[in-house]
Order: sequence, then C-alpha cells, then structure tokens
Amino acid sequence: MALDGITLSYLTAELAPQLVGARIDKIQQPEKEEVHLILHQPGASFRLLLNASATGARLHLTKESKKNPVSPPMFCMILRKHIEGGKILGLTQLGLERIVTLSIQNYNEFGDLATLQLTLEIMGKHSNLLLVDPKTGIILDGMRRYSHALSRHREVLPGRPYLLPPSQGKVEEVSGEDAFRQILYTEDLEHKLTDILLARFNGIGPELALEIVVTSSLDGKTRLSDCGEIDLVRLYQAYARLGQQRGANPDPRLYFRLDDGRTPAAFTFVPFQQYEGLPMTTLSSVNEVIARFFESKASHNTLEAKRGSLLKVVQEFRAHLARKLTIYEETLATARESFKYQRFGELITANLYRISPGMEVVEVENYHEPELPLVRIPLDPRLNAIDNAQRFYKLYNKAKAALQKTEPLRQAGLTELEYLDSLMVSLKQASSLEELEEVHTELVEQGYLAGRKEDKKNRPVGKQGGKSRGKSSSKQGDKPGKFPIKLRVFQSSQGQPILVGKNNKQNDYLTLKRGKPGDLWLHVKNIPGSHVLVPLADDEEFPDDVTLEEAAALAIHFSQARGSSQVPVDYTHVRQLKKPNGAKPGMVIYEQNWTLYLTPKPEVLETLLSTEA
Repeated sequence: MALDGITLSYLTAELAPQLVGARIDKIQQPEKEEVHLILHQPGASFRLLLNASATGARLHLTKESKKNPVSPPMFCMILRKHIEGGKILGLTQLGLERIVTLSIQNYNEFGDLATLQLTLEIMGKHSNLLLVDPKTGIILDGMRRYSHALSRHREVLPGRPYLLPPSQGKVEEVSGEDAFRQILYTEDLEHKLTDILLARFNGIGPELALEIVVTSSLDGKTRLSDCGEIDLVRLYQAYARLGQQRGANPDPRLYFRLDDGRTPAAFTFVPFQQYEGLPMTTLSSVNEVIARFFESKASHNTLEAKRGSLLKVVQEFRAHLARKLTIYEETLATARESFKYQRFGELITANLYRISPGMEVVEVENYHEPELPLVRIPLDPRLNAIDNAQRFYKLYNKAKAALQKTEPLRQAGLTELEYLDSLMVSLKQASSLEELEEVHTELVEQGYLAGRKEDKKNRPVGKQGGKSRGKSSSKQGDKPGKFPIKLRVFQSSQGQPILVGKNNKQNDYLTLKRGKPGDLWLHVKNIPGSHVLVPLADDEEFPDDVTLEEAAALAIHFSQARGSSQVPVDYTHVRQLKKPNGAKPGMVIYEQNWTLYLTPKPEVLETLLSTEA
C-alpha cells in the first residue's frame, strides 16, 4: 500500500507542529535509500525517517534505530555538511502532490544564515530525496542522481536547476457537484470509476479511489456508463467527504491480514468500508499507523527474505539427498535381482552332466519349487560347467556385498531426509527473526552452512558440502545461544498449559530439559513436526480428555500434517523418550506409546491459538 496525497496531507498537518523549531542534532543514512534526522526540541528528542525507495517511500517519526554503515554514504555527508545543526523552519506539502519539503535554516561556510530545502518526492520507482538551495533553485545533491539519459524532463545532478516532476494534469479541488460530473464525463464512459478517480483527481490513490466508490454503494468494477443520477450524487458526496475535507480530525486505523491477524494489510486516516471484517486497531495518530505499517512491512520482508534463503539451502540439500536415495534404490533393486544368480549356480552344479563345452544355454528343472518348472540358464560358451557355476556365484556375492553396503546408506539417507523435512517445517512456521536465527544456528552446527559458533569448545564448525555433517549433542538446548529459548505456551479450555517447540533446538530443550519424567509428550506419528508437552502434577498420569485432544490438535497444527484429517498422534510420558547418541536435533525414540487419531476442528484451533502467551 502506497502513501497517497490525501493521507500525506493529514500526516504533514500532524507533523508540522512537532517539527517546526526542532534542531537537527545528527543525520544518519542506515540504508541506501533512507535517511534519519535525529531532532531535538526543548525537553524532547525524536527521529524523523525519510525514505525514497521504490516500494516504501514515506516520512514519519520512528523509534526504530538501525545499524549504520561503517562509512557514511556521500549523500549523508552532504546533508551533514549543509544542514546538521540546523533548525527546521517549516514542513509543507505541494498541494495534494506527494512532494513534501522541509525548510531548514543553518549557517553556511561563510558563517551566514541560509535556508535550504530538503524535498522528498514520493513517486514509486522514481522517488527521490533532494537538497536544494531555494535562493538559486540549484540542486546541491540528490539521493538518486540521473541525467537526461534517463529522464528527458529533468536532470538530478549537483549544480543543475531543480525542476518539479512533470505534472499529470489532475484536478486539485472541485467546486461543486456539477464540476465533479463534468470532470467525470471527460473520460470514456466504459472506464471504471476507480480508474477515472485515479486519472483525474489529485491526491487519490488506488485504495482511496476504491473506498470512494464502495461508500457510494457501488463496487470496484462499476463503469461510468453504469451510473444513474443517484449513483453520481452519492459518488460526489463520498469524494467530498474523503477527498476534499482535509484538516478534519482523522480517525486513523491499522488493518491486519485475515489469515494471521498480525501482518498489517492497510492503513487509513478514517475507517474504510472496504476493509470491514479484517482485524483492526485504532491508533492515536496518522504518523503512528504509517510507522507501524511500514516498519512491520519491512520486518516482514526481512523475515521472508531470511526464510527464503534458508529454505533454499535446505531444499538444495534435500534435492541432492533425494538423487542419492534414487541411486541407492536402483542399486538395491539391481542387487536383489541378482540374487537369482545363486540359484543358477546351484542348478548348474546339480546338472554338470548335462552341460557340454560350447553350450550357450541349458534348460534344467528347478528343484526348489514343487512343480519342478524348467529354467533356462544362459552360459558362457568359453567356460566349462564348473566355471560357469563359479561365475554366477561371484555375481551373487557381488550383489550381496552391494546390498550390505548400500542398505545402511539408504537408511541413513532416509533419516537425514526426515531431518531436512523437519527443518522445512520449522522454517515455514517460524514467525520471527529470532526463530529463523535458531534454525540458522542449527544449520551451521549440523554442517549444512559454513559459519562460526559462539561456543567453540563444544560446537565445531561444519563446512557446506562436506562429507561429515557433524554429530549433535545428546543434550541439545543446554545453551540457547544468541537468543533465549522462547517456547510457545497455550492454555487448554480446561486451563491446562500446553507447551510447543518452534524448531528442532526448542524441541530438544522442551523434551530433554524442560519436561519432567511424568509429563505427557505428543508428536504426530512418523511426520515432521513440533514436540508438544503437557505438564502434569506428580499424582497425575494423564490430563483430562479435552486437554489431551487439544494438545493433539496443536501437534497436528504445528506439523507437516496441518490441514489433514484423521491424523495419528503418538503420546507417551517423557520417561519413555530416549535420544540415541549422534541423533539429529529434535529426534527421539520411544517404545511404549498410545496413538490418537484426530481431525482438528477449526474453531477449537482458533480458540487455542488465541491463548498463546
């Protein structure tokens, strides 16, 4: 969602009283297309973010402090030279254009007071942040420089005159319903109303255009030719209320995606009808909803990028392992097929008298079967009967050796494949950078990624693509590492806590460290997923049936079987669990258990998930 001109007008009206008179103490450029101004007012300090990226161009106050590069970029150094220590005189928006200017007064190199303008242009992929001398109209520098080779309209280079972006010919203000209609009818009657509002009226973005149409009791597909008199009256009233009544008290809202209820989907300066039904929160200021939206979006993008890179690593190892398993299966199939050579050798030995030198095939009775069927055995005519028998025995022994050597490799490969699948589940279900970092650490410890361990004594570094993946400790979870271990904790409808591990390291910690011998442990049968623990009192053997089913539902939800029906869930006591030496993180074995088959009910899961601490 982009920041439109109408919303920007509410934002600038809100920020101007806070910014005017503030002194710029520091200037930072933590990202290529983002500048932070650390400002000071009597009794208060705050941080103004100015972003000129293609997908997140905006300005707002922020409390988020980002890591700065070792060497400041050139644009940051120019800003420090000219406006650091300066005083903000004003914050203005150019009409309803997405162009905002900070007027800053500071001493120049001659010791004289001078005013410069820091202008943010929010224009999608053409967004920019420029420092301009308003007295001469000359650009001192721009965050994104380009010449006429990229733009025929203007150059953004130091020393060039500053020209506004080309006008799109949109209407700024509409004086009455008749004028509004006249503008509408300059467009093709078959054009959609949302497209006309976007093309002809300044300050309106796609979301606001749709909201104007929706609040007119129309829908986003309605064309101008479909509108009657009453429709046009309602459309103008909606436009006048949402698109022209700037300066009124805003009622900002932040809406969240329906699928998780936590990821921001949109921000608005008033409640929007099109978002009814989405989880929503009311915030105190337009600045706050914009800051929350974009910071959450940036965090989400970082999370997804990290998740994607780790998933790619696991998928590559999994694909490589799958190819090896295919080779193992083919080798074993060939070896099993070669077991017939033992029978051939035995039959030849029992029928030596029938075989003459130079024969290419012999037909003998198979005395291993009651019906004594005839078997055709190919012979090497260059060999005598005994040598032919020895040849088949050698082929059998070779197949037997291949089987004995390959089967353990196949079993090890299947175990590793199961482990990689568990990593995939952990990565797909991770909801924070900390959880992804735990999986990243695990990948390093197991040798799938190169990297340094913090605990050098106990955790040697593995190398990507190496022959050995390294052995995991039987006491996983002793050292949480960079981030403290934070298990998922839910409450059953009976008030019983249910603990869930988020990844293999947490599963080991939950099962081997946190769990007591008498606690109940659950896991989906033969499917990668989270360990689930129900703490029990010393005199309890099992929880109540409702809690048991709810814990099983969580085990299914946090597994590869999510969304399936009649899923088998094993449950047993922690005392029955063992971790073999050298086993991968998250892997345990048990012999005594019970199995529950369950199809989780959506309403039960929704209630359970809402109780997470």
